[in-house]
Amino acid sequence: MFKFIKKYAETMDHISIYPVIGLVLFFSFFIGVLWYVKTINKTEESELKNLPLE
Repeated sequence: MFKFIKKYAETMDHISIYPVIGLVLFFSFFIGVLWYVKTINKTEESELKNLPLE
């Protein structure tokens, strides 16, 4: 099955851009989550921390 996908992918032009787009999306999401965690206030943090116990 993989060789059929590989043959199809080899015929596509500019296919090397897709891994770069995936990497940029992953890192932008990761940086966004880190920024959210750093800027969260303490009351909201305690609400989210106790959420599974409620």
